[in-house]
Amino acid sequence: MIRHAFTDTISRILTEEFGKRGSQVFERSLLLQYLNLKTRSANKGSKSRGSFGNHYAIYVLIEDYIASGFSDRKGEYRNYPGANFSALFARQRELPFGRKLQNHHLNSRCNDEFRKFFPASEHVPIIRDLQTRKYWINEQLLLVVIGDDETVNIARAIIRIIDAYAAAKRTAFESFLEACSRLNTLDLNDEKKAAKFVADQLEPNVDARIFEIVSFAILKASYGEQTIYWGWTRTMLNEELLTLYKTGRTNANDGGIDFVMRPLGRFFQVTETIDVRKYFLDIDKLQKFPLTFVIKSSESVEELKGAIRNQAEAVYGVQAIVERYINCIEEIINVPELLRRFAALQGAGRISEVMEEVIRQSMVEFNYDQATPDAILEEDEDKEEVE
Repeated sequence: MIRHAFTDTISRILTEEFGKRGSQVFERSLLLQYLNLKTRSANKGSKSRGSFGNHYAIYVLIEDYIASGFSDRKGEYRNYPGANFSALFARQRELPFGRKLQNHHLNSRCNDEFRKFFPASEHVPIIRDLQTRKYWINEQLLLVVIGDDETVNIARAIIRIIDAYAAAKRTAFESFLEACSRLNTLDLNDEKKAAKFVADQLEPNVDARIFEIVSFAILKASYGEQTIYWGWTRTMLNEELLTLYKTGRTNANDGGIDFVMRPLGRFFQVTETIDVRKYFLDIDKLQKFPLTFVIKSSESVEELKGAIRNQAEAVYGVQAIVERYINCIEEIINVPELLRRFAALQGAGRISEVMEEVIRQSMVEFNYDQATPDAILEEDEDKEEVE
């Protein structure tokens, strides 16, 4: 069993529902194991963006199953005419983080991903009738056999698990934003606390989007104090500050461009892995245009370059191809370099500039509405990533 921070919450709920049999229920249920895999980003420790589409596709069908009384009546669900798509879809969008969910999760994504995790399973979570647009949860995955003659229904436990996951995600995001807001008002005597906060957001166990946001804020402020001169002729030059732009939401399908710099035209890609295939795929998408990689790693730049080269030589073998790709890596910026730049900004009294940018980008990323502070933070699920 894969264990992570939220696994303890799942275990606690199962113990509350089934007592000492909770661990056995988990071991015998593919659906619970699937949710365990899908909730790794609930607490610090995930390297992937949290997602709710597949969770909520399961959630609304089980909710309908319970509301119709089938969790307490055995053998009757097979005669149920099914839930209407429109009602399920509307309910998904009422749930925390669900306002922008699309129909893909109910129609195919949830089942497709479940098959990837459990290819030998003869069951998938969602059953649907294309002609009538009716949907059912697969009851075979809700009924868990834990003894020779004992079967338990995990429907209510799954509702509780998904509710707890959503609550954990909201708490984590709101705590982050509240901390940013507090730090933005610190006086000069509290700069050490602000610096510690920024350093904490660059740790390996921090949410991928927060790392990208903090990296952007630091680099934007750092480059923003540099001036270049350019022009069409030698005698007519323009003086311009370097400006870094964020291209959109984090983890977006943007072809490998996370930040863009004007007027130099540099492209930046933020990453948490040293996966040469991913690096070279990004380079290929941009037709071998040079990229600067911002890597969430405390290893030295020389160590990172060496690891990339070693992987490239192992994968491609041909030295000419390896060199062609390696030469497209314009620069590597690691965590120590980000901290060095932040220290320089701190020395120049520019901490508030960094923190204001962190808050601004966080509001955009998490759809946080300042006018309604109790509003649910919502995920944009148009491009869901498999965790």
